[in-house]
Amino acid sequence: MPRRDLPARAHAHDLHLPGLEPDVLPGQVHVPQAVAPAPAPAPPPPPSPSPVIDFKVEVIRSKQRRKSVSAQLIGDTLRLAIPSWMSHDEEAHWVAEMRRRFVRKTSAQRFDLPRRAVALARRYQLSQPDHIRWASDMTTRWGSCTPSTRTIRISDRLAAFPDWVVDYVIVHELAHLDAPGHGDDFWALVRRYPSAERAIGYLIAKSGDAD
Repeated sequence: MPRRDLPARAHAHDLHLPGLEPDVLPGQVHVPQAVAPAPAPAPPPPPSPSPVIDFKVEVIRSKQRRKSVSAQLIGDTLRLAIPSWMSHDEEAHWVAEMRRRFVRKTSAQRFDLPRRAVALARRYQLSQPDHIRWASDMTTRWGSCTPSTRTIRISDRLAAFPDWVVDYVIVHELAHLDAPGHGDDFWALVRRYPSAERAIGYLIAKSGDAD
């Protein structure tokens, strides 16, 4: 999954689904003889509550319902209302689709993205965004950053992934606030996150998923 450098005129910087090739960090850094002690790092963000990964499904066939399908989560039961004429194959499709949507929505709710972004920015000495939110329309990217508005969008597909993977994508986008391109300066910021390479490998493996 090759690294892609965005042109200078671009306003948004995206983390795409394809894999990312590892970059070599700058080889040497001059260190003065007398160095003031570094401040203690900020604490890591707290782990998020475990997501609800599945629901019981109750299907209600209605003669009054002609074309539309609706779903409502009541406790741990997903109640699905469908037209009475719908075939079993269509019913199975909508059960799977609505379950997927509600699992994603419920998983996303466990994250306080603004709070998490602030904690990660402080811990790894990165700039903080003005806005960060989940996005449900990102099918080819894990995240995007628009430096001009200091806005970050995170694909809600990530909501069901482990915390350390979500944190990597947030750090990746935070780094774009200070380094808009994908040069060595950008990757030096990203690799302040200790699990960067591991998370990249995880995302490469997941990029083939149809969902």
